[in-house]
Amino acid sequence: MILTHRQTAWLLTALTLFLILKLKLLPALLVGLLVYHLIHLIATRLEIGSLSGRNAKILSVILVAGLVITLLVASALGILALLRAEGGGPAAFMAKLAGILESSRSSLPEWISSALPHDGEELKAYLAEWLRRHSGELQIMGKEAGHTLAHVLIGMIIGAMLSLYEMVAIEVRKPFVSALAERAVKFSNAFRNIVFAQAKIAAVNAFFTWIYLGVVLPLVGVELPFAGTLVIITFVAGMIPILGNIASNSAIVIVSLGYSFQMAITSLLFLVSIHKLEYFLNAKIVGSQIKANAWELLTAMLVMEAAFGLPGLVAAPVYYAYVKSELKEGGVI
Repeated sequence: MILTHRQTAWLLTALTLFLILKLKLLPALLVGLLVYHLIHLIATRLEIGSLSGRNAKILSVILVAGLVITLLVASALGILALLRAEGGGPAAFMAKLAGILESSRSSLPEWISSALPHDGEELKAYLAEWLRRHSGELQIMGKEAGHTLAHVLIGMIIGAMLSLYEMVAIEVRKPFVSALAERAVKFSNAFRNIVFAQAKIAAVNAFFTWIYLGVVLPLVGVELPFAGTLVIITFVAGMIPILGNIASNSAIVIVSLGYSFQMAITSLLFLVSIHKLEYFLNAKIVGSQIKANAWELLTAMLVMEAAFGLPGLVAAPVYYAYVKSELKEGGVI
């Protein structure tokens, strides 16, 4: 059986996506695609593509690329600085959560208390074991962090180069190259549809969380610790559909528990009401983009997490959106 150009392109694309996860290149891929789409979005708005002259286009795209990369790096550094200024960083935040659970156990109903770790040390042990088992995926310490940073920077450069190439290149492609380029465009569109749509939802969640933690509660005399950290966690975790919200919601409820059990219930009710809005936004934004229900994305995330760990969990929505677009084009679904 002789494969067609399109079938060969499908197989090569599938192998590439598999190797990206196995070789831990997902951060470079995602950041590269983000830079590419941001540059393309800004360049389109500025009508750089309509400029006369190849050199003018190149210079304009290079300037936009530099601006995008600078803003992304500055944003990351700013978030890290805020986290350190507010309470000493992630380690202090996790220690605070452990302390709250330990000190609040006596005030909790028995059915809740029995489900929690017996003390802060046990919670820390659980967290340490989880971090140990996922250290390869998280890549947050030592040499792995340096590799990841290098991959991210290279991904940014590749994304900028691709945006420049698209603006100025004019070529006639062979059939196989055209089929492969079509797969790349579909995956890129899947990334754009999922990430940009999810970013809108995460931003809405983070905004309402800030209103609740930073405006409403202080007005009634309640000052919860790590309020800024919780808003950042809500936005960043919100980029992962469903499971990210569970993580950020748990953190908010635990911090509220440190004030009182009644405050924890109040925060839980607030979060439930916000996520009713999010379900509507998901159906309106993400669902309209890829025609996917929440259970579809959740299933894909569970399978990918079981197969590839944390990177699989992060990649699952984009991979699923891409596969679904290919199946739809082929008339399978």
